[in-house]
Amino acid sequence: MDAASEDDPTALDAASLLAVGPRLRALRAQRDATLAELSATTGISVSTLSRLESGDRRPTLELLLPLARAHGVTLDELVDAPPTGDPRIHVRPITRHGRTMVPLTRRAGGIQAYKMVEPGVVREPDPQTHEGWEWLYVLSGRLRLVLGEHDLVLGPGEVAEFDTRVPHWFGAAEAQSVEFLSLFGKQGERAHVRASTGRRSAPEHRA
Repeated sequence: MDAASEDDPTALDAASLLAVGPRLRALRAQRDATLAELSATTGISVSTLSRLESGDRRPTLELLLPLARAHGVTLDELVDAPPTGDPRIHVRPITRHGRTMVPLTRRAGGIQAYKMVEPGVVREPDPQTHEGWEWLYVLSGRLRLVLGEHDLVLGPGEVAEFDTRVPHWFGAAEAQSVEFLSLFGKQGERAHVRASTGRRSAPEHRA
């Protein structure tokens, strides 16, 4: 054990340190949050957050606990990142407001992919807006999509893509769970598919 670990019993070992930095950066990128925004949420200074992500600051429980809460993950998920260079994606389902999200990508930036499972609970739409583009592909069940003035129901195999600056909301269309894939990217990153019922094509990345 090195001197730093002896001085701070809550510090993680060197191997964990190398894994936590990229994991923190990737989680922040998925949320499209700046260091300043994360600092305001956690109370941790921007310089400390930057050093944690770069690996120049040793993570401790005191720092990691508020970061785990801010990113909506458990402490185990935060520190148990797959080793660098491992091509396998170690997915851990995340449940928020009854919706289960399974992240299918782990790289920072670019388009993020998720498998979503919406419970069979019919809810009142609550449209939201934010920067970016979203692409949805329904695997099973029926998904209701409210997009601006449009109120659509998508069935298995149907696709929709939209600018998330337009007020939007989606959820189960009936008392049956719905499974779908979601691709989300920042403004300017989109797939080449528009809302349709017949034509289907694989999404392409476009910067």
